[in-house]
Amino acid sequence: MQVETSKPVAAIGCKVAIITSSYHQEITSSLARGAEASFLEAGGNAENCMHIQAAGAWELPILAKRVIDSKNADAVIALGCIITGETTHDQVIGHAIAHGLMQVGLECGKPVSMGVLTCQTIAQAQARSSESSSNKGREAMNAALHTIESLQEINA
Repeated sequence: MQVETSKPVAAIGCKVAIITSSYHQEITSSLARGAEASFLEAGGNAENCMHIQAAGAWELPILAKRVIDSKNADAVIALGCIITGETTHDQVIGHAIAHGLMQVGLECGKPVSMGVLTCQTIAQAQARSSESSSNKGREAMNAALHTIESLQEINA
């Protein structure tokens, strides 16, 4: 269970990009709504919240790289949903996406937050993308905003 930080996040003046996989759209669109709601609740401006649709979760790292390279965002929130199948394909995809997103963040020095669900069932994914505070899109946005603040403190 993740423990929430007591320090509130602030999105004032931040530009973010929410990149959302089209696979399992019911799940991923709920993650995106949660991420955007957290951004706005933290004082972010809706005009500074860019939404980008990805064909699937596999495409998240390259789109994150392009957004970061364009200097149009202070952070990227990558959202997707991978459901376990009959083979280990989900593990291969999940590891590659995690590695790709981490590499983009390390190369650019900006937060690239991973909100890609890796669940065994649709019911598990629905629970993690519900409109409640346990929405992993919300968590991914909050993590990105906290990281922006921490980087600003380090650079000050």
